[in-house]
Amino acid sequence: MEESPPKMLTILLTEGPYRSQYADMAYEIAKSALNNNYRVNLFLYMDATHIPTKEQNPNSFPNVAHKFRILLEKGANIKACVRCSTARGHSCTQDPYIKGVEIKTVYELAAWIGKSDQVINLGG
Repeated sequence: MEESPPKMLTILLTEGPYRSQYADMAYEIAKSALNNNYRVNLFLYMDATHIPTKEQNPNSFPNVAHKFRILLEKGANIKACVRCSTARGHSCTQDPYIKGVEIKTVYELAAWIGKSDQVINLGG
């Protein structure tokens, strides 16, 4: 019997870290999907482009960038919108993000959506 290819989940995240629970929800959904052999894509748009910055150091709650690093290690793909990132001071030339996060255009998101079995939008 031929094995079917893994299903693909794409999560579009638009809210920034520590402002709402959307980043934590995205992490939990993505982690669960990865544990169930899904291919997982996270596209960070608008204020969500603040999530994977290297310099975060919250004292009273978990570091969201660290959680996203775990997802990358498990095989998730994480991309941040170039226009949104640049507008928020996260320039491609400064390498602002944790290793593995790529800064790309919304055309990457469109391609992911076209290939995905499921798409979840978290945020406004």
